[in-house]
Amino acid sequence: MSTHGIERAPDERVNWKTSAGFLAIHALVLGTFFTGISKTAVILFVVLYWSRMFFITAGYHRYFAHRSYKLGRGMQFLMAFGGATAAQKGPLWWASHHRNHHRYSDTELDLHSPQKGFWWSHVGWFLCDKNNEWNAEDIRDFNKFPELRFLTKHDMIGPWSVGIASFLIGGWSGLFFGFFGSTVLLWHGTFFVNSLAHVMGRRRYATTDTSRNSAIIAFITMGEGWHNNHHYYQASARQGFFWWEFDVSYYILKGLSYVGLVKDLKQPPARVKTAARVRDGSFDMGMFKAHWAKAGAALANVRAHGGQTAGLNTPDLLEADPELATRREQLEDLIASNRAALHDHVQNALAHAEELGRLSRRQERQAGITD
Repeated sequence: MSTHGIERAPDERVNWKTSAGFLAIHALVLGTFFTGISKTAVILFVVLYWSRMFFITAGYHRYFAHRSYKLGRGMQFLMAFGGATAAQKGPLWWASHHRNHHRYSDTELDLHSPQKGFWWSHVGWFLCDKNNEWNAEDIRDFNKFPELRFLTKHDMIGPWSVGIASFLIGGWSGLFFGFFGSTVLLWHGTFFVNSLAHVMGRRRYATTDTSRNSAIIAFITMGEGWHNNHHYYQASARQGFFWWEFDVSYYILKGLSYVGLVKDLKQPPARVKTAARVRDGSFDMGMFKAHWAKAGAALANVRAHGGQTAGLNTPDLLEADPELATRREQLEDLIASNRAALHDHVQNALAHAEELGRLSRRQERQAGITD
């Protein structure tokens, strides 16, 4: 029995054999009990967590996936290598999959929608053989750089380099606590954006997905927790749209722009920040679709397991009363036909609403050009 709004495809299964390394690193953190925690290891832990979080959020995400600012080729490589040290595969793999996530967010084609299950969106999709490959066509703009292709093909160079350096600097404590410990925390911190940021927090803007804003997630990810803002206006390098929405990754990028290392930082226009608000009555299509999908799954479960509660032996009752069996069959057919008609009506309405949303956003962009 499943209560998920979207069922996973048969090939969307965790490969526990190939995931052994991922699980083993979690276990290796326990080596800290034998090595102890030195002051050097603590410093390594803090530095490696926050620096690599920045390379993921500002580099892999805001630059490679969304091109929300510009870099020279040297800084581009630095961002790519820094992100690779986080052991979340290479920059082209990461960014191409993330672009697809936005293209199909919270649909059957979304790689890690919580509509397919919370733990699937958190780690399952990452450990599935289906998602090992990436499509060069999805990231043609960066695939033309041979150094980025090299880092993506040899994505373990970064983690191994940092792991060896941690051992040389801090010994076994530096390796187990400083490197492995920060890596595990970094993994789950960034994975929370895929999972928790779609089920925990508040929605300011009406979008076609279930993204939410969370100050807690924003803190542990240097600003990525303003996820509803991001899904609403993906081109922005600043995800905390307002002054009280702290966005450390953006602050660092802004600082780098002052010395010329970062250029053309994109921000949301004022008219965009005040539009499409849920509180102003904008139709929240994303949440409607999510609730509709879950209601459909619940109804299917009831129908599949109906009549088996309260100690009733339904097959015996139906066999004893053929007329009851006929009436039940007719009622089930009527419910099924009405549900199918309602489903088609809702899907048609959603399609028209999505088209209206696209036209509205296009009109806003054109208005911005002529302003």
